[in-house]
Formats: sequence, C-alpha cells, structure tokens
Amino acid sequence: MRETPDDLRRLQALLDASRARSTAHLRSIISDDRTLTAEQLTGVLTGMCTLALSTVTAKGEPRISAVDGHFLRGRWHFGTARGAAKARHLAARPAVSAAHLRGEDLGVFTHGTVEVLNPLDGEPAADWPELLAYFQEFYGADAFDWERDVVYYRLHPSWTAVFAPDLDRLTGTAEGPAGGRG
Repeated sequence: MRETPDDLRRLQALLDASRARSTAHLRSIISDDRTLTAEQLTGVLTGMCTLALSTVTAKGEPRISAVDGHFLRGRWHFGTARGAAKARHLAARPAVSAAHLRGEDLGVFTHGTVEVLNPLDGEPAADWPELLAYFQEFYGADAFDWERDVVYYRLHPSWTAVFAPDLDRLTGTAEGPAGGRG
C-alpha cells in the first residue's frame, strides 16, 4: 500500500459521496456489507490490475480497451503507446470510465478525467519521477523508450463504486463481513 493518510481520507470521501449520489437500485446492490473501505480497497488493488477503459471517438462513438491499471495513492494510473487510438481519444476528450472486475468477487467502477503524466513536449507531473521509478521496476527499465514510446495517465475520479460481496473470499482472510467495514 502506497497511500498516505490524506490519500485514504480523500478516497473514502469519494467512495462515500459516490454511493450517496448513486441510484437506489445501485445502492441496493452495493450495500454496506458488499463494499470495501478505502483502506481495504488499497490493500486489495496491488500490482497490475487489468482495467477495461472506455473512451469516446471524435464521432461520439464509445470504445473500450484493456490497459494495465496500477492503483497508486488512491487513483488509477495506466499507460498506452503514444500512437494508440485511445491516446488520440484521451488527448481530445479526457473523460473516461474504467472498470476492474475479478469474477463475482470484486468490481471497481470509476468515472473521471485523465491527466497526462509524461507529455512528449511539456512538463511532466511533479510526481512523474517517482511513478516512472515504480513502472520501470515493475516492467523493467529497458522495456520501452520511456520518453517516446509510452504515455502514462492518472485518472482523477469524480465517481467510484466498489462491489465486494465476500471480503473473506476476496482477501483469503477470516476477517468476516463486519470486520473493519465502515
């Protein structure tokens, strides 16, 4: 877990506000006993998590593709080739939806906008050196030309919901449904 106490507070506030703004139907599915706290979520979303990422074309047509998602500091981070269609979509229309699913055990659904972390011709994000070190350790420092081949994004969420019906099965612990849920 790489989250600070402030990251966890921000993520918990987002989770709570998102559920409160959801429809009654969604709240009946993602009830108090079938969701995770920010701390539990960051403990589950470690390493690389495949994300289904939805972007929109210039014609307004939805497109979905898979990306390697990394949940760091309470937000999704992902990359793609600079010449990929999704990179063109995101440059023109940075609004996205993303979902990470693990069978019937976990669903993490997020809507928001993306920020480019390492623009080709511009200043990188302030934390890009730290993130680059993480990605190079994960994929290997020689995996890409990190300056020219890949563009990385951070998803700034406006809404996030988590469905996790059985914490024991998800984490392999004996914590139980009431253990630590807030």
